[in-house]
Amino acid sequence: MARKPLLMGNWKMNKTVAEAREFAEQLGQQSQSLCNDADYAVCAPFTSLHILRVMLPANVKLGAQNVHFEEHGAYTGEISASMLKEFETVYVLAGHSERRQLFGETDEIIAKKVKAILSQQMTPVLCVGEVLDQRDAGKTLDVVRNQLNKGLAELTEAEIGRCVVAYEPVWAIGTGRTATSEQAEEVIAELRAALRQKVGATADDIRILYGGSVKPANVAELCSQPNIDGGLVGGASLQADSFAQMAAEICKGV
Repeated sequence: MARKPLLMGNWKMNKTVAEAREFAEQLGQQSQSLCNDADYAVCAPFTSLHILRVMLPANVKLGAQNVHFEEHGAYTGEISASMLKEFETVYVLAGHSERRQLFGETDEIIAKKVKAILSQQMTPVLCVGEVLDQRDAGKTLDVVRNQLNKGLAELTEAEIGRCVVAYEPVWAIGTGRTATSEQAEEVIAELRAALRQKVGATADDIRILYGGSVKPANVAELCSQPNIDGGLVGGASLQADSFAQMAAEICKGV
């Protein structure tokens, strides 16, 4: 059975509640672009989850950008997996490069977050990717394989099968530079091979997304690659028009 493409927006630290409402209304007016042959999600700030829960088109699922690995306790400013689940959140990012680079999250912390997300029957989106120095040194495949293995370290084979993986070369995020479809496919094929070593044929059912300056102009070419199952999109997901255009491009290729 072919893997269903997934278009996932990551708003990062953008949009007030009013702006999130406006986005949802505008996307609803273009819902004809959201074909049933693909899945869609928006990873929004915590403050907007409540409004998006009721205002996004029904086939656009709710996602969160971060979570704490503990269920409750003295962790000022943090949000637990059960708190996210209460909003009917479906996807939660874990290990986004900005969390790794700016907030010092280790592979061990990320693995605990993945486990916590699964404990609430949500889907972790485990993000992996190399910085420019690592790519230039020819270490890309080693880096992403190591991040993948450590991020999934606490999971059973069945739990790994419930995850989504996202490859996001750090040097291509928000820079306007995009890995070529061939470069992205090479790395994502390696990630799928690494998953196959862990879970066998189940690896062929796990969706692996590409993230890094994805936009309407390149999303179709990226998703045409045999192992790329959609996009984790930053800036181009902030406008409803752009999100709908990407959805339409993906739908053409399904």
